[in-house]
Amino acid sequence: MKRFTMTMMVALAAWMLLAPEWVLAAGGKSSELVVVADTRVISNGFMHYVANLYNTNITLFATWAAGLTAAYGAFLGFLMDFIMERTGLDLSSRKIVEH
Repeated sequence: MKRFTMTMMVALAAWMLLAPEWVLAAGGKSSELVVVADTRVISNGFMHYVANLYNTNITLFATWAAGLTAAYGAFLGFLMDFIMERTGLDLSSRKIVEH
């Protein structure tokens, strides 16, 4: 029984690794799909830069995306802290009691 279970696990693993090769969604006539940003209709300078960056250097694009996401999150955090302080909710003096 142990040998049968091991054989089935190996067969399942092989099937999972080979299944994408067997699926021919494009009929076997096309090469790998390439996703690019269309920069022909972009007029904004920064957006054009980001689209070209996506097409040419995906590592720098990912770095920009992570940095801008962190900056936007920090901006929203400080903005909400300011708004809550103006409405009378002072979260800096909150006592945290943990047992």
